[in-house]
Amino acid sequence: MKCCTDVGGTFTDCLVLDDDGQVHAFKSPTTPADPTMGMTNVLQKAARHFRMELPEFMSNVRLLIAHGTTLSTNALLTGKIAKIGLLTTKGFRDTLEMRRGFKNIRTSRFNVFVPPYKPLVPRTLRRPIDERTIHTGEILTPLNEADVHAAIGIFKEEKVEAVAICFLHSYINQTNEKRALEICKRELNGVYITASHEVLPVYREYERFSTTAVSAAVGPITARYLNSLQAKLREIGFKGTLYMVSGGGLVQSVDESVRRAASLINSGPAAAPSGAIRLGQMVGAKNLFSVDMGGTSYDVCLIHDGEVPATDYNWVGDERVAMKMVDVPSVGAGGGSLAWIDTLGLLRVGPQSAGADPGPACYGRGGTQPAVTDADLILGYVPADYFLGGEIPLDRERAEKAIRTVSEPLGIDVATAAMTMFTTVNSLMADKMTEISTKRGHDVRDFTLVVGGGAGPVHGAYVADLLEIPTVIIPRYAATYSAFGMLNMEVGRNFARSLLLRKAFLDLDRVNQQFGEMEEEARQVLGEIGIAPENTTLRRSIEMRYLGQFHELEVLDIPVGKLGAAEIDQIIESFHRRHKAIFTFDMPKREVEFLNLQLKATLRHEPLKLAEIASASGGADQAIKRRRPILWNLAKGYEETAVYDGDRLAAGHRIDGPAIVEEAATTVVIPPNYVCAVDKIKNYILSRKSS
Repeated sequence: MKCCTDVGGTFTDCLVLDDDGQVHAFKSPTTPADPTMGMTNVLQKAARHFRMELPEFMSNVRLLIAHGTTLSTNALLTGKIAKIGLLTTKGFRDTLEMRRGFKNIRTSRFNVFVPPYKPLVPRTLRRPIDERTIHTGEILTPLNEADVHAAIGIFKEEKVEAVAICFLHSYINQTNEKRALEICKRELNGVYITASHEVLPVYREYERFSTTAVSAAVGPITARYLNSLQAKLREIGFKGTLYMVSGGGLVQSVDESVRRAASLINSGPAAAPSGAIRLGQMVGAKNLFSVDMGGTSYDVCLIHDGEVPATDYNWVGDERVAMKMVDVPSVGAGGGSLAWIDTLGLLRVGPQSAGADPGPACYGRGGTQPAVTDADLILGYVPADYFLGGEIPLDRERAEKAIRTVSEPLGIDVATAAMTMFTTVNSLMADKMTEISTKRGHDVRDFTLVVGGGAGPVHGAYVADLLEIPTVIIPRYAATYSAFGMLNMEVGRNFARSLLLRKAFLDLDRVNQQFGEMEEEARQVLGEIGIAPENTTLRRSIEMRYLGQFHELEVLDIPVGKLGAAEIDQIIESFHRRHKAIFTFDMPKREVEFLNLQLKATLRHEPLKLAEIASASGGADQAIKRRRPILWNLAKGYEETAVYDGDRLAAGHRIDGPAIVEEAATTVVIPPNYVCAVDKIKNYILSRKSS
C-alpha cells in the first residue's frame, strides 16, 4: 500500500492507495501542539477501515509521503526560530540587512511609519571571515581558518543553535565554503549547520544569503520534527520509506529535507496542482484553476497548457526565499475564517481564522467568533448531523449566537449576516483568482476550475459564477485534495548552476560541464534513496533574459546530451517565442544572456490510474436521502431542497440544481443555475444551465 498524509491547519488528511488500485480517504482534526498525534489518529482511522490493528496496517504500508507545510512557514511568521550565527566574506556582513533596498514588502516604500526590518541574524552574530573568491571562480584569498575558529568561539558563548555559511561567489567555487563547513561541523556538536552552496548555489548574494539564513533558522525545528515523526512511525510499526513534499512540487527524502530545511516551505499547497493536472487530463482540459479551500486559507494555482507554474520570487513574511517553488498564492479565506466589523462599519471576513483549536463556534469547542463554517451551517449548505461523516456534530444555536455578534451591530438578522459572510468570502477568493490571471494576460473564462479542500465544494460553484468560469470539477477526493496531489507527484529534486554569460561570450565547454556536474550530482542524490540511473528522468532548462532586463524567463525542454552551436541557436529561438507568448513581444536583434542552468531529476513513473465506479442503472432521484431547508435567495427565504447521498450516486447520474450532495468528508453545493453530472471516476462536473 501507498499512503499520503497532509497536515493542514485544521484537519490532517490521509489517502491510501491499496494493492487493487482503490483510493481510500480519511480525515482527522489536526493537533497543533503535536502534529504527529493528528497523523497517528488519521492513520488509526485508516487501519480500522481495513480491519487491522495500527501496527499491522503500518507494516503493510511500503511508502509514506508526508509534509510539514505549517511547520517551517509558521516558525518564520511567528518568530519561533533558532538562534543563528552567520559566517560571511569580510565586507559583506550587512548584505542580509541591506537586502537590495527592500524596505517593507507589505506596504508602500513611502510609508515612514513602517518599523525597520529586523534581520534573522543580529549583527553581533554575523561574523566576517577573511577569504575571497571572484566571479570567475578564482580564489584570491584562501580561507583564514583562524577567523572561523574565532567566530566559533563566539557562537559557543552565545549558545547559537544554527550556523549559516555564506561566502561570495561560492556558487561557482565552493572550496572556501566547504572548508568552513567542515570546521564548523567538527567544532560545533549538536548545532545545525548549513552552507549556501548546498541550499542555493546560484548568483545574487542577497537572495542566496537570505535563503540560507532562512534554512538555518528553521533547520533545528525541522530536524526535531522529522526525527520525532520517524520515531513515532517506527513506534507504530512503519518499516517502509518516508518521503517529504518539497515546496518545489517534488517528493524528497527526509535527509534531503533536513539538509535543505527551507525546501519544506510551502510544501502543502505545492502538492495540489499535480492532482489537478491529472484530473484535467481525464476530461481533456489543460488550462486549469486549481483551488484548495481548507479551514485556514484558500490556495490558488493557475495552470496553463498543463504546466505547473514555478517561481523563485518568494517572500515568507519579510524573508526572501529564492528557492524554486510552485506558484500557489494564498488568501486568508477558509472554513475557519472569522467575520468582523471594520472601523467603517463594514463586515469583513478573514484573514484571522479559528483554526483547529477551538475551531468555528458550531464545533462546540469554545469558539465564540463567527466563522465561515458557521454561516454555511445557518444557510443549510452543510449538515449539522453529517459533518465529517457525523464525527463532528455541529451546533446551530452556537453558530447563531456567534453570528449575532456581527449581525446585531449591523442591524440585520442572522440569516442575512450569514449570507453576507458567504458572499464576502466568495468575492475574496474570486478577486485573488482574477489578480493572478489578469496579471499574466489570461482570461479566467478560458479555464476550468478544479475545486479541492473540505470547504471548497461548498463555495466552488459560486466562485465560478462570479468569474463566469463555465465548468467546475469537484473531484471524488476533494476533501483530501493535497494528499491526492501527492499520489501524482514525482520523487526527485531540482538542481541549479549559475552561468552569467551573454551569447557572444558563451563557453560551450563550460555549459556542458555544468550540466554534466548537475547530472552526476542528481544520480548520486537519487541513488542514495535507491533510484537507479536507468529509472531517472532528466529535464533541463535555462533561465535567460534580454541584455538589460531585470527579470529572467525559463526556457524548458533543453536537449539532454552535449550541446553545440546549433542547439544554442535553437534555445535562443525558443526564448524569443516564449517571451512573445508571455509578454506579447520579443526583441530578436537584442543580445541574450544565459543566467542559470537548471536540471529537474525525477523517478520515472506511470500516471496514477483511478478506479472507475459503476454506471447508473436508474435516475439520480434514487440517491435522495432527505430534504432540508436551504437559503438560496434572501428574497425567497428557506426552501426545501433535495439532499443526495454521495455513496449512492453512480457514473452518468445528472442532478439539476438547486441540490446538495453529502459525502463523508465534504458537501457539494449545486446552486439553482447549475447542473451536476457524475463521471466514471466520481468527479462532480458542474456546469451553468443554458438560459
